[in-house]
Amino acid sequence: MLFVFGFTRQADETQTFKCLDRCLLEKPKTRSAVTDLLYVGENIPFWKEGEPRKINLDDWRVPDLVGEVADTTIATDLDEKKQLYVALKIPEYWVIDVRGKRVLAFRLGEIGKYQECDVSGALEGLEIALLNETLGCLSERDHGSASL
Repeated sequence: MLFVFGFTRQADETQTFKCLDRCLLEKPKTRSAVTDLLYVGENIPFWKEGEPRKINLDDWRVPDLVGEVADTTIATDLDEKKQLYVALKIPEYWVIDVRGKRVLAFRLGEIGKYQECDVSGALEGLEIALLNETLGCLSERDHGSASL
């Protein structure tokens, strides 16, 4: 499945981006993970029908952003998955806390650890507070009216 999102940074400037889901990210013979969300910016991978959705990080560039949707898995997503994505050198990692109606966003710092951030680096200028506001709207309105 391919999600297409858009948001307006200023009245006259809209940024649209594509987000892949359920891809296997792997660094062969070391680490791998199946992500809930994956954003690669330009040069989106293409798979033929029936071909596994796999990104070999030895052959493909590291995604700009990886996200996990956490309903019952928040502890794992904030610990094990977070450490896995640090090891894979994913520049930005989001945990979408469904029950808490919030997005926890982290950016990889110079010392190789994630630091919580208020503004996305991958989706330039997107404030995480706007995502949190949208998640709150999803419980109050239908999904079509809770857009960014």
